[in-house]
Amino acid sequence: MLDLYYLPGSSPCRAVQMVAAAVNVPLNLKFLNLMAGEHRRPEYVKLNPQRSIPTLVDGDTVLTESRAILMYLCDRYGEKECEKGTEDSERCPWYPRDVLQRAIVNQRLFFDACVLYPRFTDLFHPVVFGGATAEPKKVAAFEGALAVLDTFLSQNTFVAGPDITIADISLFATLATACALQFQLSPFANVYRWYGAMLQQCPGASLNVVGAKDFCSYK
Repeated sequence: MLDLYYLPGSSPCRAVQMVAAAVNVPLNLKFLNLMAGEHRRPEYVKLNPQRSIPTLVDGDTVLTESRAILMYLCDRYGEKECEKGTEDSERCPWYPRDVLQRAIVNQRLFFDACVLYPRFTDLFHPVVFGGATAEPKKVAAFEGALAVLDTFLSQNTFVAGPDITIADISLFATLATACALQFQLSPFANVYRWYGAMLQQCPGASLNVVGAKDFCSYK
């Protein structure tokens, strides 16, 4: 069993939990209370010098950065969910092996990591942890990222094609927290439609929603 150091309210942690559910990998959950400073304990810093969450421990392998963990889970354990192709090659539906398909999935993952999620934290973390009022320019920046996501979703049912991938799961985790904080997706018709589909079809969707509500309790 793999150890996952996590906090339920963390979007990146929930993304890892959902992908683990997708590839049927059991996790030994190790709650890490960041508010109490547990991420600064020497034994944890030895595992993760970034002092961040999530951290995945798989035997001698220690991984940080949630999107890297999502890729690893699919590459290492995805064969449990793979189908045999015409040349007896394995295909993991959550993280396709085809170079072009995988490139699109990676782009969407990096869009979440480098655009949507940073704009989410820039907007909402001061509100949740500092009691600040949402700044209009930060709201506009977050909405701008959603407009780009809406364009992606105008082309396909899911963000990288007709099927759910780890890119959808990562983005779903980010937006579940925004929704728990009463952000409205309805102005973005394609994102709104996609979010409803993810609630119905994504492994661990209910866990994601509950964890997102937990984030709100940090206020």
